[in-house]
Amino acid sequence: MANQQPSSGNPRVDVEYRRKKSAEEMRYQIVSFALMIFLTLVAFVAVGYEGFSGWFTVPFILLLAVIQVIFQLYYFMHMSHKGHEAPALFLYSGVVVGAVTVLAFTTIIWW
Repeated sequence: MANQQPSSGNPRVDVEYRRKKSAEEMRYQIVSFALMIFLTLVAFVAVGYEGFSGWFTVPFILLLAVIQVIFQLYYFMHMSHKGHEAPALFLYSGVVVGAVTVLAFTTIIWW
């Protein structure tokens, strides 16, 4: 595996290292999951609150969705680990191409 520590020759040290890394990763996933639930609740409140107009609610919900996608990629799909540079490059390239396409069609239609 790409993100494994080299073996020290001592099985107890290696098991302790993996246990510590697993506990740290689980903590990140639980915190990320809790934040995603919180952001979902905030989105529901934004939609349900009558004081916000649609001009605020729609971009706000899209912003919350982008934040949740980032959490999903980096913590649940392990994009923050070493060895995931190539998939990250393709993913970011797709995001750039998609954003440029939306921008191009938006400016063609509106102008």
